[in-house]
Amino acid sequence: MTGELAIDRGVLRISGGDAYKFLQDTISNDMGGTKTGLVYSAILTPQGKYLFDFFVGADGDDYLIDIAVDRAPALAKRLSMYKLRADVQIEATEMFVNRGLGDMPSGAHLDPRHTDLGWRNYSPKKGGEPKIDWTAIRVKHCIPETNIELVADDTYILEAGFERLHGVDFRKGCYVGQEVTARMKHKTELRKGFKTVAIDGAVPIGSTITRDGKSIGQVFSQSNGQAIAYLRFDRAGDGMKSEDVTVSLV
Repeated sequence: MTGELAIDRGVLRISGGDAYKFLQDTISNDMGGTKTGLVYSAILTPQGKYLFDFFVGADGDDYLIDIAVDRAPALAKRLSMYKLRADVQIEATEMFVNRGLGDMPSGAHLDPRHTDLGWRNYSPKKGGEPKIDWTAIRVKHCIPETNIELVADDTYILEAGFERLHGVDFRKGCYVGQEVTARMKHKTELRKGFKTVAIDGAVPIGSTITRDGKSIGQVFSQSNGQAIAYLRFDRAGDGMKSEDVTVSLV
């Protein structure tokens, strides 16, 4: 079983004697999770804003990074900038990201974000044509996607639900952007963030949500009468609209 090809994903290989420590000091999650499966994580700006999200998995003494293919070159460049004199090599691979639901093939790992997202596998063999409606699964469980809900230099990962999606660890050591993220966790109550809403039509991604004539958020991924919306929680409620479409809390 090879599953189906994730056509928009690529794989980087991180190798060298300092690879583990280098990644541990750089990403938002604890690399210890790679001993038993995949780790979902992010790299942030020093101001705590999202830059990249990806999965990290062990491959012998190396580590594989599963990332949106159009973000892979920028991530490789960023990691190269951070490594300084560390014994770390960063290279693109020709491996494919395959994924599926149901029985998991040998060498695959569960998607750590949510059980309904099935498994992921990295292989030189290309999986089948995509048939599963992954957007519907994401929308149902409010799981943001690279380049749609997750916007570089703009999104805060806690507003994007990374704690719920097992993408951040508050017990590990420092990493870039850690101080801002920890302060958001411990010293403030989130007033904005992503939430699945009901929507009785379709609107362009990024469309503004209004209530009582005021802008209170935006609509992003949509499927089966639901959408992932970015909302100001204190202003959300009855009477929300986007374009001429009704948006409702669920």
